[in-house]
Amino acid sequence: MSGAHLAMAQQPVSSCQPPQSDEYLLLVLSQTSERHQVIQQTLPPNTQSTFCQYLDDTVTRIGGFRQLEDANTWARYVNEVVGLSAYVVRPTAAMPTTSSRAYNPQPLGEGYAVLVDYFNQPEVASQVRQLIGSDVGLVSYGQRPYLLAVYTKSQREANSTLRELSDRGFWSMVVDSRRVTLLSPVVNF
Repeated sequence: MSGAHLAMAQQPVSSCQPPQSDEYLLLVLSQTSERHQVIQQTLPPNTQSTFCQYLDDTVTRIGGFRQLEDANTWARYVNEVVGLSAYVVRPTAAMPTTSSRAYNPQPLGEGYAVLVDYFNQPEVASQVRQLIGSDVGLVSYGQRPYLLAVYTKSQREANSTLRELSDRGFWSMVVDSRRVTLLSPVVNF
């Protein structure tokens, strides 16, 4: 058994496939084949899941969700019960770009990004959205997922948003947006 485990750990992990036009994906930060197996054990039988590479992270890709609400429910379950970070990737048709670009996360570019650590508590996204009065995105920074409260070229705007979030008890930070990768422009946990 340990020899098979070792062989699996040494095999390169393939890139994740993008979602079909009529499905939502759930991506769970897995890192190891052991965590992938734990995730598989929590899923219903016949659930489509693969262990694959997404950006700089190794994830469990769970496909086949036809309704956003169903995918969000499973994301909450994985975050709260299993204790692993999970997020939903929307189908490419829901985004106003070409399919290869819609799934292919991009660096934000020059400027400032105000990030909020949601500590595996998806309800933080709606709290941040209410506070700032606009949609909240999902990004990767330092190989970890964060909520994107603001992306701006104005240091003053970034610092003002940071103060507002910090005053309300959110763990937030301003970072160089060139080091941030946008995963989803709007997140609905």
